[in-house]
Parts: sequence; structure tokens; C-alpha cells
Amino acid sequence: MSEMSSRRPRRAGGSRRTLVLDEVVSVIADRGYAGTRFIDVSEASGVAVSTLQGYFGSREDMLIEALGRATSVAVGAMNELAAQFDDPWQQLVAMVDRGLSTPVVTWRMLMEFWTAAAHDAELQEHAAALAQQYRKPFADAIGRGVESGAFTLRVETAAIVEVVVASIVGLLYPVVLDHLAAQDTDYRDVVLAQLSFALGTRADDTSGSQPGSFTQES
Repeated sequence: MSEMSSRRPRRAGGSRRTLVLDEVVSVIADRGYAGTRFIDVSEASGVAVSTLQGYFGSREDMLIEALGRATSVAVGAMNELAAQFDDPWQQLVAMVDRGLSTPVVTWRMLMEFWTAAAHDAELQEHAAALAQQYRKPFADAIGRGVESGAFTLRVETAAIVEVVVASIVGLLYPVVLDHLAAQDTDYRDVVLAQLSFALGTRADDTSGSQPGSFTQES
């Protein structure tokens, strides 16, 4: 086990610590991973630098824990959404819509998270685990559709899931860099058409798949 992956978060701060971690994420999204300091978080949260040091120890530990929490929350929200649907196609459409409507601040945070993970063994491990968790409800929905006879796959499930997730994540940089706005494209319709083709079904014959626009919150 690497030195990074042996790191353990401190537990000081209780519920206030959770609120501070949310502030850390906001600061990271605004200033970037490398540019976020204790003083920046202190100014945003109203918590003294000395208290932050007591909560987290080092600046790096604070940033890693905040990014880990934020990405875990995002994955948890997707799983909660998936659990609300019995129909596999409606579930897939809802998850695609949820992914494409990711707020810009969350995209920024994810950009910082993946950039940091490229240089940190602990974050790499966390990113790999979250990637599996994020993909699972997509794979489960496809599996249920196959079992019910609603889907007749043209390619294997793993490939379909990877392409769908890549299509969602592909919006990150153009949206964050303000090169693309939701109203400028029929991106959602293309993603769903591509998905329905791979599943061997027709999106226009399946409920919950009518063309529509998605919006990102700034």
C-alpha cells in the first residue's frame, strides 16, 4: 500500500466539518486544486485557519478529503435517482438527463479532481472505485431491459455503458470553458438516439425519450 493510500482522515469537527468540506469544494471549483489554501477556505467558511488545521492536518489532506466527499455524493445521487424507476429505458433516460444537466460548478470540481488524481495514488484509487459505482446503475438497467425482452443488444453492455458515460463526461471541458451551452446543441437527442440503437430498440417507441433540452446551472 502506498504512503498516499495509507492516509486516514481525521474526525474532528463533527457536522461542522461536513459543512467545511462543502466550502472546500466550492473554493476548489473557483480557485483550482493547486490554488486553494487554508486561508481561502477560512475566508469562505468563517472557520479559523488553526481550526481547519486541527480538522484536517495538512492542506493536501483537506483537499483530498473534500474531493473524495464531493465525488461520492455525486455518485450517490445518481444511484438514488436510478432507484426511482422500474422501467429500464426510463431509468437510462433519467440518468442521461441527470448527467448532462450537471451544474457547471460540479464539472469544475470534477475537472480538478481528475487532474489531481493523475498525480495522486490515493485519488486514483478513489476515482476507480467511483467510476465502477457510477456505471453500475447503467449496466443494471441494461441488464433488466435484456431480461424483459425490451432490449436486444447490438454490442456488449460494458461497451454501451462506457460510450454513454463518455458522452456525458465529454461535456465537461466545453461547458467549463464556456465553449458550449445547452441551447446550442441537440446533444441529448444524439446521445439517446445512439443509446437506443445500441440497445436494439427505438427511442421514439419508448416512453420517457422525447427530445428535449438540458440545462447546466452556473
